[in-house]
Amino acid sequence: MALNGGQDVEYGGLQGKLYASALPAEGAAGRPAYVLLHGIGVSHRYLARLHEELARIADVYTLDLPGFGKSSRPGRQLQVADYASFVKGVLAEAGVRNVIAVGHSMGTQFAVELALQEPELVAGTVLMGPVVDDGRKSVARQALALTRDAMFSESLPCNAIVFSDYFRAGLRWYLTELPVMMEYPLRDKVAAVPQPVLVLRGTKDPIAQRPWCEALADAAQHGTMAEILGQGHVFQHTAPDTAAETISGWVGAVKGFDITA
Repeated sequence: MALNGGQDVEYGGLQGKLYASALPAEGAAGRPAYVLLHGIGVSHRYLARLHEELARIADVYTLDLPGFGKSSRPGRQLQVADYASFVKGVLAEAGVRNVIAVGHSMGTQFAVELALQEPELVAGTVLMGPVVDDGRKSVARQALALTRDAMFSESLPCNAIVFSDYFRAGLRWYLTELPVMMEYPLRDKVAAVPQPVLVLRGTKDPIAQRPWCEALADAAQHGTMAEILGQGHVFQHTAPDTAAETISGWVGAVKGFDITA
């Protein structure tokens, strides 16, 4: 599925697309705000159900990042810091001053980097299906895990969204960004994040396995781990209501948050 009303955005010479549930001036005072960040090869479409669930109680901003979805391809390889800088700039131009950064798969790297670049912007981070596991850091093992997830843990409609987005992004751009994902030291970066961190996985996810997610939560200064029962890697699409409830419940439970739209 896709969200309606996306607007073209540009920052630092990069183009993307922003889907906002409400502009800051239109949002209800005191409501939480979330930015949802997709992973490699895909787009906002597999985050759309979570976007709509969270939009019932919060202001939500979801992007097609440069090179993915309907956005144009950059002329060079982008690093994780480049994506985070792009998100930071787009949110600033939209008037967003305080968010929970929610990333999925490679998007968890963007969320962590955004929290490190802009600690006053990011009140907390949610890492859904984080990659790449330090103990399984090879392209072959990641490809095998992705195949297992698609075959045994995801629905046909979910796979249709993911793989059609892969096709749209194209093999060349996917392979351009794959080494960036593989080389990012997520555990070390998470350890430097001062904000609260929620590590969230599906219990059937072969990509972000439980020991790895536990290690990330332990590495965080203020870390928590939770699981979505019976779901795979793309649980935010297959169980969006449970994912939204878990995320919003964690936000409400963590003390010290100052989250205003």
